[in-house]
Amino acid sequence: MTPPVTPTVTPPVLQSSAAMASASGASPGAAGMRAGVGGFVRRLIREKPLGAVGGGVFLFFLVCGLFAQVLAPYGANDADLTRRLLAPSMTHPFGTDNLGRDVFSRVLLGAQVSMVVAVTAAGLATVVSVLIGFVGGYFGGRTDMLIQRMVDAWMTFPDLVLLIVVVSIVGPGMMQIVVVLGLLYGIGGSRIVRGAVMQVRETMYTRAALSLGASPLHVLWTHVLPNVAPVLIVLFTTRLGAVILAEAGLSFLGLGVPPPAPTWGGMLSGSGRSYMFLAPWLALAPGLCLTIVVYSVNIFGDALRDLLDPRMRGAR
Repeated sequence: MTPPVTPTVTPPVLQSSAAMASASGASPGAAGMRAGVGGFVRRLIREKPLGAVGGGVFLFFLVCGLFAQVLAPYGANDADLTRRLLAPSMTHPFGTDNLGRDVFSRVLLGAQVSMVVAVTAAGLATVVSVLIGFVGGYFGGRTDMLIQRMVDAWMTFPDLVLLIVVVSIVGPGMMQIVVVLGLLYGIGGSRIVRGAVMQVRETMYTRAALSLGASPLHVLWTHVLPNVAPVLIVLFTTRLGAVILAEAGLSFLGLGVPPPAPTWGGMLSGSGRSYMFLAPWLALAPGLCLTIVVYSVNIFGDALRDLLDPRMRGAR
């Protein structure tokens, strides 16, 4: 006796792109992906030009961070005491510090640390939010109640205090910072994912898939995840700015990535604070970079939220 075949119910969010790809004779997945990304970028530039500029600025800092070793004219710790505290010039665009090190090179290499920590910690936070939010939002009941009470207990602690305590216990280091920040923002952001999953769980196509015998894992992967993907994208971008600020704050307090690795927070806390009046460029260079990148990420995340969140469509 042949077992019954469970048909797949395609969510509405996936039907339009698949139909367009089939009409053009291309692969539905590849063609739909290209058309969707290109159309969204054009829509972002047209409707949210400030957000598009913010995304471009963050992409610029990301590229500079990834290729900092190539772009930096000097090493991060190449000291020359005969050239200490030089003002910005053509040779040293951001001047030199109290040890004669090139500030421009240190800012570039500090961007590498900030970008790596930001992307990896925000990615880990999104994964943690998905795991917690999917389990609680889809299964509900006592499982959801237990998870939410644990989340409530976690969120009662102030972020900065929790960061300082945990990092003081595990010790400073890039890996420790990424894990701590990922868990901190991931557990807090799970409530957003949980709310989105609960909305998708009550839709007709999800109920139809369950009535046809689809497993919970199949429903989560095929129907729930594609429809909460916009929420996850917005959640990831909004976490980037928070992670960059948190890493800079920890480095300022001496709990971030340890020396001799240059970090923006460490530069502000070290020579930038000690020589603020004698050589103000030591604090201005990393401070302005930190302000610009966090502001650009925030306006880019706001633009993505306005375009992707259905609840914001009526407000535009």
